[in-house]
Amino acid sequence: MATRGRPRTFDPDTALRTALDLFWERGYEGTSLSDLAQAMGIASASIYACFGSKEELFGKVMALYGATSGEPPRRALREEPTAREAVHAMLRATADEITRPDTPHYCMLVLAAPTGAVENHAVREMLGERRRGQFAAIRERLARDLTLSAAGLDAVARYYATVVQGLSVQARDGATRADLETVITCAMAAWDTLTSATETPDTADRLAPPRSKGRP
Repeated sequence: MATRGRPRTFDPDTALRTALDLFWERGYEGTSLSDLAQAMGIASASIYACFGSKEELFGKVMALYGATSGEPPRRALREEPTAREAVHAMLRATADEITRPDTPHYCMLVLAAPTGAVENHAVREMLGERRRGQFAAIRERLARDLTLSAAGLDAVARYYATVVQGLSVQARDGATRADLETVITCAMAAWDTLTSATETPDTADRLAPPRSKGRP
């Protein structure tokens, strides 16, 4: 049976990569459907037919971003032999990706998010969920090697997730790859302190200096 409708006159993979470049450059709210149609060289109707709404297209773009620029940091977490080496390699891979000369200098998970309109809440939540996934991946890798409490794993993972996000902000504001390396060096210098046995409330009480008699 013959396929109904007119055949596509564009390559969806190429069009999606073009959309990624535009969203990466302008962010979600700074990119209109007409901007996308012009950059992709297709009609808005074709965008809807192939990718769905702007929100759905952005979701596909973020999946592509995760499989390309987002993959080296995740691969470092998976493949390095120790937690320390994995986190260090993750930070360095992140810095490499966000300072490439052929792409905007920031991570889309951090800085492409919409900030204002109520109708963009779902997009903000989608990006937030991906960032939470980044935190979870770091925590999972730490848990493979370290004997920290659950709270300790949360704290260390959140610290390094925050460093990842901060690198993106610094790169957007003009920090070079060498500048980011100094941040990474400082972050890794904190490793031993951060990954030492986590204090419990009882431990904190025992280690607290004795109070003087007669003082509250």
